[in-house]
Amino acid sequence: MEFTLDEMREHLNVLEARIAAACKNAGRARESVKLVWVSKFHPAEAVENAIALGAHDFGENRVQEAELKFSARRTAIDGAPVMCHVIGPVQSNKLKKAAIVADCIHSIASMEAVEKLEKVCAGLAGGKILDILFQVNAGEEETKSGLDVANAEAFLAELETRAGACDATGRSEKFPHLRFRGLMTIGKNTGVAEDSRECFAFLRNLQQKFLARGGVFANFDQLSMGMTGDLEVAIEEGSTMIRVGTALFGERDYSKPVNDPVR
Repeated sequence: MEFTLDEMREHLNVLEARIAAACKNAGRARESVKLVWVSKFHPAEAVENAIALGAHDFGENRVQEAELKFSARRTAIDGAPVMCHVIGPVQSNKLKKAAIVADCIHSIASMEAVEKLEKVCAGLAGGKILDILFQVNAGEEETKSGLDVANAEAFLAELETRAGACDATGRSEKFPHLRFRGLMTIGKNTGVAEDSRECFAFLRNLQQKFLARGGVFANFDQLSMGMTGDLEVAIEEGSTMIRVGTALFGERDYSKPVNDPVR
């Protein structure tokens, strides 16, 4: 069952205490970790409640649902824009819609997707600049999407080559409308947070290696990793974005159609 506004506030306070403690233990500032509220399968009213509690960033798995909730731009209570993150795998035929509604896509895992997103963004009014992260299947689980661990470094190196010349901001000759912001992964589904440490550390090392190269990776400073069960380990290993849904919104009602988020 979904939480009321007061219940969401209580759960947010508990979660914030966990995040703050994890940051303190890791010697990091709380501001170095962004909380992405995963609003998939939750109604628009829940999103509005989250905004009332200070939320800035929302994650959606399905492009159709993201369109319904975030095509109309919202403003956070501090006046900053509300940001839509597409965090689930995006089919090729949905990339255009994803590029239009999203401020950031976390789940890119092919060169074809990169090239299509560049073409789409270049064709949008004003030439939209889109942030993207590359998903890596760092836990090497068959049910997870993303680049294979063995191929991830070679993929990024090829991307660097294809990007061509870059200016000081990382804007590249081949992909001028895309900002390559970092990497994303999903921890191991074992129920034991510590089991994800190795794959989180792998992701951090890969991200740091390419950030240091500059050029098209000048903005490659983000790590989207960690959810409710393993956020402490993720923060210790350098996560800059944690993705939390049920612990903030309550249980999802999967019986409701995706095209009716308001109920």
